[in-house]
Amino acid sequence: MANKEKLPWVLVEEILTRVPPTSLVRLKAVCKRWNTLFNDKTFIKNHKKTFQFVLTTRSKIYSVSVSPKLEVSVLTIDTPGRLKSQILVRLVDSSGFLLCGMDKGAVVWNPWLSQTRCIEPEVNTPLHLNFLGIGYDNNRRVDEIVYKTLLVYNMDSDSTWKIHEFASDAWKDEEQEKAKYTTSTTSSSTTRGFIRVMYHFSGVVSLNGTLYLLANYAETHLTYRLLFILVKFNFSSEEFSPFCDLPCGKNHLRDALVLRVFREDQFSLLKQCYVTKKVEVWVTTNKIDDQYGRDVKWTSFMEVSIPNMPDLVEIKSYAQPSYFLDDDKRLVICSCDETGRAWIYVVGENKLISKVQLDSVVDPWPFHCTYFPSLVQIPGGKREAAESRIKLPYMDEEVILSL
Repeated sequence: MANKEKLPWVLVEEILTRVPPTSLVRLKAVCKRWNTLFNDKTFIKNHKKTFQFVLTTRSKIYSVSVSPKLEVSVLTIDTPGRLKSQILVRLVDSSGFLLCGMDKGAVVWNPWLSQTRCIEPEVNTPLHLNFLGIGYDNNRRVDEIVYKTLLVYNMDSDSTWKIHEFASDAWKDEEQEKAKYTTSTTSSSTTRGFIRVMYHFSGVVSLNGTLYLLANYAETHLTYRLLFILVKFNFSSEEFSPFCDLPCGKNHLRDALVLRVFREDQFSLLKQCYVTKKVEVWVTTNKIDDQYGRDVKWTSFMEVSIPNMPDLVEIKSYAQPSYFLDDDKRLVICSCDETGRAWIYVVGENKLISKVQLDSVVDPWPFHCTYFPSLVQIPGGKREAAESRIKLPYMDEEVILSL
């Protein structure tokens, strides 16, 4: 049938947005154009099964989609091995995965593909491990990315840092001195020597294999004025180092201060003043390169003063809000009120556009994080038999779409 008409590409895209995510992984082999499409963040964002937040309670896990309308769905996680009965104590969006910290380990989870992998600590490792994030060695020029997880326990001056490597399932202890650094401040060339840094573990983000987190330190030994900076952990050198200054700091314990990745290769920073409830958002003007933090510039993206704006930092545990900036330049926030009930707030044009309580999230004080689905498969994780065994030969697009 040489004269067979092909479907318009717009229609092909619309059909594929309705295909289950687990099938999309297999369909990457159909042709280069489909493979490129499935790697497009816009395609995933427009998929009918996409979502932007994940919330976990003692009884259930939920996904929340806010576009085109707010929808709440229940997710199921197959917790492997000895972690099946563990309590979740931390939830981190990192490198396209969800890192679910448990009492005695962690589960790496891709909820879109229903894949999980267990990370169990070494024997005699203390309890209450803090799994910070997932990254990789971005200096290796190899085809396969080697993912690693960074965690810390005994979070004080004697904190011990550990790295877990996915490929070998091996652990490595970091020297305590690597949690400190010798630095010239990012706004001055004056060498300060070793300075003690207070890390903010609630807002770690991963970008191109490197972890970034907020930190502060005292300006001098004689003052309590704190300077806030962005610190990076490079999995290639396996050490912390200062990255750049921040456009603001915290003036009160209950000020919100949250870092997010913006437009895939930039940063955004949200602050809410606890006293005035004023919300400010900054974004970086250039792409983030982990080698050139001193060149990072911030610009104001949004400044909102709303009389009835709620307090975004949770009163129970001082947990920070989760948020993202959508294409319409609106700020979308997930947070809990003073009773522990979860809400979604949409802010724009100096006003609170909408606020919706998530009534279906029945348990109070859920853990929550921003999460955009990913087709990145977990290395060494559980896969559906069809995904791991079936190799699709090249097939015509029209044949696939007609099945």
